[in-house]
Amino acid sequence: MRSTSRNRAVVGTLVGLGILGGATGFTVAQAEPVHQQAPTPPAAVIQQPVLSIDAATKAAQAALDAAEAKGQRVTVSIVDRAGNERVRLTGDGAGPQSGESAKRKAFTAVAWNRATSELGKQAGGNGPSLRDIPGTLFLGGGVPVAAGTPIAGIGVAGAPSGDLDEEFARAGLNAIQAELR
Repeated sequence: MRSTSRNRAVVGTLVGLGILGGATGFTVAQAEPVHQQAPTPPAAVIQQPVLSIDAATKAAQAALDAAEAKGQRVTVSIVDRAGNERVRLTGDGAGPQSGESAKRKAFTAVAWNRATSELGKQAGGNGPSLRDIPGTLFLGGGVPVAAGTPIAGIGVAGAPSGDLDEEFARAGLNAIQAELR
């Protein structure tokens, strides 16, 4: 008789939970995520690739590690195609100006899909030039990240020369290059 009372209590509890779950809209069947195919966007909408946060973080860390291996104190910035900063790593002892410089180098590289060291050579002259565009910086240290089209930029600032900054930015790019193919 005692066993029957326990069975009734357990069954009653389970039925009660089922009713409660049904009333709240949460059931065991709904606990699993539903994987649906993404709808096709309308014709007026385009989709653009974006560097994942994991890849951006990996690139930034590789660039910072390369700089630290040479005793340099830098900031690394990874921006998306629109210039929005996705990741910023500021090394110990990096100067306060290095964050904004790194971001602007990254944006300049992705905007023109070229290293900032190359662009800087073309941005001279006495009249209006590329240098007049807000948010850009034509010093070495920015490299684009491309996967068919430019999707991000890596900028490094704080080393005593743009050549070193670019070397570290390229170390970041090299860390994720295989994942971009």
